Amino acid sequence: MGPEDHLAPYAARSDAGRGRRHPEAGHASRSQFQRDRDRIIHSSAFRRLEYKTQVFLNHEGDMFRTRLTHSLEVAQIGRSIARNLRLNEDLVEALALAHDLGHTPFGHVGQDVLNECMQDHGGFEHNLQSLRVVDHLEQHYGAFDGLNLMFDTREGILKHCSLANARALGPVAQRFIDRTQPTLEAQLTNLADEIAYNSHDIDDGLRSGLISIAQLEEVDFFARRWREVQAAYPGLSGRRAIYETLRRLITVLADDLINCSSALLAEAAPADVEAVRAGAPLIRFSDPMRKDATELKRFLRANLYRHYQVNRMRVKASRIVRELYQAFMAEPALLPPDYQDGSGEAGKQARKIADYIAGMTDRYAIREHRRIFSLEEL
Repeated sequence: MGPEDHLAPYAARSDAGRGRRHPEAGHASRSQFQRDRDRIIHSSAFRRLEYKTQVFLNHEGDMFRTRLTHSLEVAQIGRSIARNLRLNEDLVEALALAHDLGHTPFGHVGQDVLNECMQDHGGFEHNLQSLRVVDHLEQHYGAFDGLNLMFDTREGILKHCSLANARALGPVAQRFIDRTQPTLEAQLTNLADEIAYNSHDIDDGLRSGLISIAQLEEVDFFARRWREVQAAYPGLSGRRAIYETLRRLITVLADDLINCSSALLAEAAPADVEAVRAGAPLIRFSDPMRKDATELKRFLRANLYRHYQVNRMRVKASRIVRELYQAFMAEPALLPPDYQDGSGEAGKQARKIADYIAGMTDRYAIREHRRIFSLEEL
């Protein structure tokens, strides 16, 4: 029995997809999507995720999530759901581990500022940058730039894409033009990402002291899980009570996603991946669960992501990214040689600067800013 023989008819199969940009021979002991996962794990961009912000700056505490730990949590949740739906776990894992490879330092504020800086040169979006990382920027192989991943992996990395960018990218982004769906594995990974960040942002917010249990008890979805824990373990408090609540929250979300998606798949009965692409999304939460998840996201946005202490970090981080970009555009000679374009075309130089800044970890960006602007670093 082969490694993909157990899959449902509508699951992605690595031997039936559109292959790699540069043809390669198969591997005796690993499927093509397993090879993609392994290439991602061994990439430089993946290692740098260890020191990139999720919500809190990397140096603000050793216990907070980073882009790396977030990606691992998405992979764990995604594989568990995929197994229940008989989807391709290896593709889900590859997508989960790759989805943030192009993220800037300092979380979403880094992306927002870099996008503002790049407005005259095509903008910046971390999903597109993740694809750029795996297609061009990683340099490990003698025969090609990038990691030469499978089409379905590359396509699934693109969660969002404008029509202009889709036209420029070609077949990998064609679905945004045709308004068709990605694989079920890509649909699943997007929602596993949501489950992971909703739960761990609560954990990090509580650990930081920026939000409290009392505030969260105003959110019915959380409050129900909290009451379950208090009923099961009277008097339980502290980290153990929080963990027990969050594991229930993850389980409820994942189970709902499995149950709702199973029903949709049974009703639609897509014959294969191409039928999946031509139809409506088939991996989703039930309507009541979507309402609960949305309530939770609104709470986090209002009480954690917009907390004044997080806003202070955002202001500092935005200044670092903007000032680095402006300094490099004004004086490209400040850049390492590999990032100096030399063509005289502002757009090409700007893109190389975006590549350089997006590849930085939080602490490297802080250190680079200090090197350029601090007189003490002379």
